[in-house]
Amino acid sequence: MIYEPWPWYVSGPLIVLVMAILLLMGKRFGMSSNLETMCTIGGAGKISDYFKTNVKSKSWSLLVVLGVVFGGYLGSNVLTNNKGVAISEMTISMLNDLGFSSAGKAYLPSELFSTSSLSDPFTVLLLLVAGFLVGFGARYAGGCTSGHAISGLSSLQLPSLIAVIGFFAGGLLMVHFFFPLLFGS
Repeated sequence: MIYEPWPWYVSGPLIVLVMAILLLMGKRFGMSSNLETMCTIGGAGKISDYFKTNVKSKSWSLLVVLGVVFGGYLGSNVLTNNKGVAISEMTISMLNDLGFSSAGKAYLPSELFSTSSLSDPFTVLLLLVAGFLVGFGARYAGGCTSGHAISGLSSLQLPSLIAVIGFFAGGLLMVHFFFPLLFGS
């Protein structure tokens, strides 16, 4: 069981348990807030008052980031028999037509995320613009997808529902319109 993806009826209740514990402790879950904490630790408070925050009250969430990084590495490199992603044959075919031959064989498309792809100026520009838009979007929405979808929705926050609807709409727009526009021939 440890080498296979966990079914929803195991992983879902575990997420609920973690969220219940966090809510009882008065904590909120989210990844983008850790960027603020890291900037504060790095001395950004000397430049902007926004980053003058109490780091000790947020330091617990940095352990979550370390756990995500370590758990992601462990899950994808040690606790799996399959290095690919389970996606439909139709999606693999469509991605192959767009030039992504690694579709279904790797977690991230090597055509975008390998070190050799960084020699292509288009790829570098695309990743920089995408990174800026993700960071701007997370800041503008007051949190990231994990914070809004898991923590915000579990505490019944209307802004989180609106943000999650926006995230899904943006994802659909990206996959069905911009992705073929950027990578189609």
